[in-house]
Amino acid sequence: MNRFYFNKSNKAALFFAMTLLPSGIAYSQVKKDTVIKENKIDEVVVIGYGTQRKEAVTGSVATVKGDVLREVPSANITQSLQGRTAGVDISQTSTKPGATMQIRIRGTRSLTGDNNPLVVLDGIPFVGSLGDISSSDIKSIDILKDASATAIYGSRGANGVILVTTNRGAKGQKPRFTYNTFTGVQTLFSKYPMMDGPKFAQLRAYAIPAGNTTPLYSNGADENNSVNTDWQSLYYKPAMMTSHDIGVSGGTEGGNYNVGLSYFKQNALIPIQSYERFALRMAIDQQVGSIFKFGFTTNTNYSISEGNGVNPGAVLGYSPIANPYNADGTPKRVMSTAGGIDQTWIYTRKSLESLGDKYVDETKAFASYNNLYGEASLPIKGLKYRLNVGLDFRTSNSGNYTGVGVFNTNPLGPSAAGRGNNQTYHWVLENLLTYDRTFGKHKINAVALYSAEENKYTSSYMSAKNVPADFFQYYNLGQSPQADITVRPEDQIYWKTGLLSAMGRVMYTYNNKYMLTATLRADGSSRLAPGNKWHTYPALSLGWNVTNESFMENIKVINLLKFRAGWGQTSNQAVDPYSTMGRYNVAPYNFGSAGSTGIYGSQPPNPNLGWEYSKTQNYGVDFGILNNRLTGSVEYYKTHTFDLLTQKSLPATSGWSSIVSNVAETENKGLEVSLNGIIFDNPDGFTWEAGINFYTNKNKILSLASGTERDVNNLWFVGHNINSLYDYQYIGLWQAGDPYQSILEPGTPADVIGSIKVLYTGGYNPDGTPVRAIGPDDRQIFDTAPKYQGGFNMRFAYKNFELSTVGAFQHGGILVSTIYGSASYLNRLTGRGNNVDVDYWTENNTDAYFPRPGRHLSGDNPKYSSTLAMFDASYLKLRTITLGYNVDKEFLKDLKVNSLRIYFTVTNPIVLFSPYHKFSGMDPEPNSFGNENQAVSGYQSRQLVIGTNNPSTRNYLMGLNLTF
Repeated sequence: MNRFYFNKSNKAALFFAMTLLPSGIAYSQVKKDTVIKENKIDEVVVIGYGTQRKEAVTGSVATVKGDVLREVPSANITQSLQGRTAGVDISQTSTKPGATMQIRIRGTRSLTGDNNPLVVLDGIPFVGSLGDISSSDIKSIDILKDASATAIYGSRGANGVILVTTNRGAKGQKPRFTYNTFTGVQTLFSKYPMMDGPKFAQLRAYAIPAGNTTPLYSNGADENNSVNTDWQSLYYKPAMMTSHDIGVSGGTEGGNYNVGLSYFKQNALIPIQSYERFALRMAIDQQVGSIFKFGFTTNTNYSISEGNGVNPGAVLGYSPIANPYNADGTPKRVMSTAGGIDQTWIYTRKSLESLGDKYVDETKAFASYNNLYGEASLPIKGLKYRLNVGLDFRTSNSGNYTGVGVFNTNPLGPSAAGRGNNQTYHWVLENLLTYDRTFGKHKINAVALYSAEENKYTSSYMSAKNVPADFFQYYNLGQSPQADITVRPEDQIYWKTGLLSAMGRVMYTYNNKYMLTATLRADGSSRLAPGNKWHTYPALSLGWNVTNESFMENIKVINLLKFRAGWGQTSNQAVDPYSTMGRYNVAPYNFGSAGSTGIYGSQPPNPNLGWEYSKTQNYGVDFGILNNRLTGSVEYYKTHTFDLLTQKSLPATSGWSSIVSNVAETENKGLEVSLNGIIFDNPDGFTWEAGINFYTNKNKILSLASGTERDVNNLWFVGHNINSLYDYQYIGLWQAGDPYQSILEPGTPADVIGSIKVLYTGGYNPDGTPVRAIGPDDRQIFDTAPKYQGGFNMRFAYKNFELSTVGAFQHGGILVSTIYGSASYLNRLTGRGNNVDVDYWTENNTDAYFPRPGRHLSGDNPKYSSTLAMFDASYLKLRTITLGYNVDKEFLKDLKVNSLRIYFTVTNPIVLFSPYHKFSGMDPEPNSFGNENQAVSGYQSRQLVIGTNNPSTRNYLMGLNLTF
């Protein structure tokens, strides 16, 4: 932070400081006042279709500067955003290189529609991923959270809006060159906690069914109890990650420019998996005369993902007493385990890396996002017209090939290949009329908009078997026999949608004390049926800056006190394209001796399908005290979402089982607290800055279709959150002598004792005995959401050194770890395949948590073993620790270098207060969607779980930031 000191009598200099210095530079009237006073300069935030002084904002807007994001070196800026803002939950969905993350702003609203926020890049709705944008390109990210802030984007902003503003050159700036880079190694955070050879051999020997004398499974031909193979060590290897970004920016008296090129490469700990991205950006603004201004922005990137189909799932289940090598030391291709029942192709790093042309799995994506604008100052003072044109294109081509016998126990297993491609075409045209004037104590900003937008998407996929040669891979599927080429109708997709919009917004401020923002927007969507295409939604927010009242003049301890209140409505066009017209599917059938294809209706038309609506209330207070050494905000919100789309049952006489209708309701409400403090502030000595945010979100379903209270198939229950679970409640293990065992859990004591005991919720007879056995009616509803969560950051600086850390925390909620439940087949406790290392029941260990091996099974798993997957989701994590050094400017002056910063960063270094981490040693954050990375699917795709995905990493990075 730069500081300038002025004497009170130097009015000219003081006027210069107040009016001309850019935001973020503090000024003071007396030299002894060394406290940063950012609020005294008009700090500007982006609010959509314009900017506003932070002091005058009446909606809920959170801002994260680009420099703050770059404190966390990462491939994806969403990783840098984690824990930074209250009310914004950013969750990991995959641990693979280049993976995207899930963002939820103030909870989940829709049951079946899209819950992702709208991303706006340099003023244009963004159809790509935040992973397409390099963190070096970003000037700031502004997050609009309540309806009074998001209503200006209409139906697209129903789930919140993320405004990304990229760097541009400055008017009159000399050419400036920047180079930002980091390189480092990724190491294993922790292995999956599987049994070693001796423990597994002991488990297998003990897994004896009741009434038998021999174990369920014996050793196979490739197993021996003297062997102890660590399959994960044969699979994982430390991997490199590197990033390079160069940029040139500058300007003249009439314009500015910014050009940059970036490169990122990340390999995975598991073999043949990587992500690589090249990106080019350019921004130019040019003033033409005194009336016209033109410019454009382009962000273009190309990425390559390799080996996404590879994961450690199979490796985790390998028997640790199986030998991966033949007697002569050569690696085995296939092994036989569990008494010969299981024949397995062996995945190791060497076996995968030696495949060469016999295996490929890659996705290549190219995207170009472009924004052109023209602006004209009209004859009326303060009135401007602006035309925005957005032209975007994104294409992705995927291909996979497995050669003869690859991943197959049969060495002659047929080769197979598949190829897919998809394209997204997007354009938007916006006409903006802006009026901005100040009349004495009155300040007015008015915006009118008319826009048109269109999205077109195409996708296709085809597959083939018996590809004649490895070198064909997936490039020429037509070389396969025609009978082995498959083109499924459901894999060929095309849709096009359009949106017309009109909007008006007025922001009024009186004497910098009283503020009002009123918005009215109308959207017309092609997704909906005639009569339901258009909807108009209003929003209103008020602000009162108490600090500027006369009665506050003598209260020096309070520097800012502002109250805000807002109300508004938004909507979500969650209807899939063409849903109002119904849906038909095709199916092959035999007509006599000839094959034919038929068409049948799979979804009835509904011309009454409409928008999903949300009404939001927001109340907040912003404050700054002790010369702004402590600043922050407190907000409370409530969002009621209704007319949600879900399936409504139809009578059998209709010929349909159900129809999609607007019938359900949800609610989200919560509290958000953000605090930022300057504990010590000595530019020439020690500085300590800290920030923390804390938030709650209580999500629940208010109603479902036809008045039903529960939809078990979708795990939706009225009065509970959208991501609820429905399962039995674990209360311990059956022990010898437990009352009513023969009634509650029928079976012989030899089979039941040591098995999982779950909660009985039924009635009792007069003599105190249960009226029935435990059954499906005893299942419970579990709300999975944490009670509260948040993030924190601290920065210590001493002269040229600085130490910073960023962290996150959450308390309560349920974490699903499928490796301990029944879905991943890694905790079967039968001795068939390797097992998670758990403390199980034996006659000498009756107080164990996990059941007796080999007894009271339900299929391949212990009965009720799905209950073992639920853990307390609490944790506190340090996401990054960074030590940096800013090279002395006097030393750099002779080198013609403006600044040079060298830093060392550790990511994911410490986990505290996590029951799951304490129990398993693993990272307590989810790594998979609920329907993936498991042997069987037992959870909804919307739920995030820990599955057999790539292991989490701890990264050690070194980088530098250079400017000259």
